[in-house]
Amino acid sequence: MTSEKLIRVLVVDDSAYIRKVMKQMLERSPFIEVVGTAINGVEALEKVKELDPDVITLDLIMPVMNGVEFLKNLMPTNPKPVLIASIASENGRMTMDAIEAGALEYIQKPTALATEKIYEITNELIEKVKILAQTRIPKPETAVAEIHNRRLKSNNRFEIVVIGVSTGGPQALRKIIPLLPTDFPLPICIVQHMPEGYTAIFSNRLNEQSKVKVVEATEGMTVEPGKVIIAKAGKHLAITPLQNGKKIAKLMAGNASNLYCPAVDVLFRSAAEVYGEKVLGLVLTGMGNDGKEGAAWIKAKGGIVLTEAESTCVVYGMPRSVDEAMLSDERIPLEEIAKRIVELTCTVL
Repeated sequence: MTSEKLIRVLVVDDSAYIRKVMKQMLERSPFIEVVGTAINGVEALEKVKELDPDVITLDLIMPVMNGVEFLKNLMPTNPKPVLIASIASENGRMTMDAIEAGALEYIQKPTALATEKIYEITNELIEKVKILAQTRIPKPETAVAEIHNRRLKSNNRFEIVVIGVSTGGPQALRKIIPLLPTDFPLPICIVQHMPEGYTAIFSNRLNEQSKVKVVEATEGMTVEPGKVIIAKAGKHLAITPLQNGKKIAKLMAGNASNLYCPAVDVLFRSAAEVYGEKVLGLVLTGMGNDGKEGAAWIKAKGGIVLTEAESTCVVYGMPRSVDEAMLSDERIPLEEIAKRIVELTCTVL
């Protein structure tokens, strides 16, 4: 492979040891070249101009200019795919700030210490850099407004909306959920692939930005109209009916049959089994094929499946798998999805 075909990476971290190890880990792949390093955001901005990397790995806590400030300076003028490398327990809220500023992916450092434990993330690091090298950078965030100012009620065609999403998902969900009006009449359950420690923070952030209620899933939580439930990282989310007609959230441990935990397939299948033909499923941007099997369950029960159009996907992986399996009823650009959800599920009073 010639050098011009290599994925060119800039590593940004204030630790000399981490910079050295990140370079060693990434260059275990014959398809990746670390073209430079930077010790803080100010130096990183200069290196981006000089080197024009394909992907940037970014520490968050750095002197002079931290990772969030770097992103706020970079993304409006010279957007690049950015992979956050942090420790969730210390930097979870800061990571959400970074995602809102334009970072696309995140990887948990197993330690902040200068030990060989950091090498545990080698394979995941390489895989995510390869994925980000093929991504489409989302458009900058714009202000959102309610789709309808008048009252809504369910049109009875559907009783639940389920959504599966991965890479680029936080940005995509921020362009859908805050658009939904206060009286949206159905429950929404979401699987967003995230490391443990992030989903509670993300749910709280999205709740602050939305008119509907957004919460992280807990065992036994009621699945009810106007509530958006985001699966808890590290636990599958399923829906269980009670004898009184109510439906509740059930959290389950992962198993070898699912690459991700939570898995979109688990949520979609449970929704299809409980609600039958009254399920509206959406598969949005993300790598891999999680959601394809679940979409087949929804379709088999008579429900409807929508996929995000390739033109707006950060990674056209999950939607592609559903599209190619002929399971998608409609392919919709991201900016039109919230409106389409309301059109399919609601009647304006």
